Amino acid sequence: MKIGIVGCAGRMGQMLVREVLKTDGAELAGGTEPEGSPAIGRDLGALVGAEDAGVTVSADPKALFQAADAVIDFTRPEPTMRHAELAAEAGTALIIGTTGLSAEQEAEIGRLGEKTPIVLAPNMSVGVNLLFALTRKVAATLGIDYDIEIVEMHHRHKVDAPSGTALGLGRAAAAGRGVALDEAAVWAREGHTGPRQAGDIGFATLRGGDVVGDHTVVFAADGERVELTHKASDRTVFAKGAVRAALWCDGRAPGKYSMFDVLGLAVD
Repeated sequence: MKIGIVGCAGRMGQMLVREVLKTDGAELAGGTEPEGSPAIGRDLGALVGAEDAGVTVSADPKALFQAADAVIDFTRPEPTMRHAELAAEAGTALIIGTTGLSAEQEAEIGRLGEKTPIVLAPNMSVGVNLLFALTRKVAATLGIDYDIEIVEMHHRHKVDAPSGTALGLGRAAAAGRGVALDEAAVWAREGHTGPRQAGDIGFATLRGGDVVGDHTVVFAADGERVELTHKASDRTVFAKGAVRAALWCDGRAPGKYSMFDVLGLAVD
């Protein structure tokens, strides 16, 4: 399967290139960077310290979508929306790991998914997606007597908060309780806040150092506390999941999918 990478010269993009190069059944279709990038014209293999791959970095995402069977996008919301349009036009599968998308942008991606397979997930890690499933199940089982708090920490350079993964965990917890996250979320606390309200789902965000991604969901009740934790120490786990999703799209009908679909995880 021919897989392309947009934003291929970035830290995550280079990991995706390496993962495609070493994955059986995957062939590197190409990669793109914005106009003016010093990476343009370089061989993608050499770019990541591997043998020449025979394809070079370009500034033409439209050509990449026409050449690839699937494209992986871990960029930013604005370019991701343009890439989703190109995917729909070309009938190319799109794997989106971009975080910080608005509800309106996600809805538009769903509409574009009527024309081509699109996998959208706040986190591509297999372990994190198991955490999503467990969080939903535990929230449903423990009920309202257990207070839910979500704590996440990332490196100092991350620009959005809470993380897309933390939001995904919040949605999973809310779904387990049969409520909408917006109705239950407490995004931050400062000053005299008063007592915690039953049913709240709280968020705490930490930033510092080079932390790849730590997430904990705390279920706290009188006399006991249950904690579900995932810690990523290497970004390759996200690359592995994304390439797995791209291969899964081979022959798939158009639609907006999640990593739950890719991994065959039940959501009920």
